[in-house]
Amino acid sequence: MAKVRVRQHVNPLSQKYQTPVTPPNWSEIYNKPNQPLHLDIGCARGEFLLKMATLEPDWNFLGLEIREPLVKDANQLVSELGLKNIHYLFCNVNNSLVPILESFPQGILQRVTIQFPDPWFKKRQMKRRLLQPEVVNNLAIYLAGGGYVFLQSDVEEVEREMCLRFEANSAFYRKDPDWLAINPLPIPTERETYTISRGEPVYRALFIKD
Repeated sequence: MAKVRVRQHVNPLSQKYQTPVTPPNWSEIYNKPNQPLHLDIGCARGEFLLKMATLEPDWNFLGLEIREPLVKDANQLVSELGLKNIHYLFCNVNNSLVPILESFPQGILQRVTIQFPDPWFKKRQMKRRLLQPEVVNNLAIYLAGGGYVFLQSDVEEVEREMCLRFEANSAFYRKDPDWLAINPLPIPTERETYTISRGEPVYRALFIKD
């Protein structure tokens, strides 16, 4: 399938992204809806999550992405492959995370990944960054005890800011005070592979729900 060309950055504060998503009936999406859930926030084209779902059939996977064409393309591929443990949702995580997580049984969410989010370098644009304090607070509520959040970026400033958000929430503790040298997950993202191939650093951190 040809890749969809879309605008790289989308402003989550735009009016068109202010309506919260209505979650689907998960029993119609997942073959086993009570399996542990891996949530990938800002999943882009979804290649990472697709490989994870193939590798770990005993988990369910959900990717959230604000660029609708990417979501349509990813779900079409999932349908063609006949996979029943993965789904993608078009949404703005800042207003849709709670209704999505409320639609799952308590304790189902056990793993969250936020990888290489749009950096929004200009000071006036920083409020557009994906990981706002309210997102962290909501993850603290819905993530199962002992579950974890994995963060990575090729922009140190962005990674440090994300870490500060989690460090400010008493529900989480950082597993290692230093950057992780190795990705704890078995599958890298395309951006991670590209960055490493250029000899550039990737900044990684893991936060556990206490």
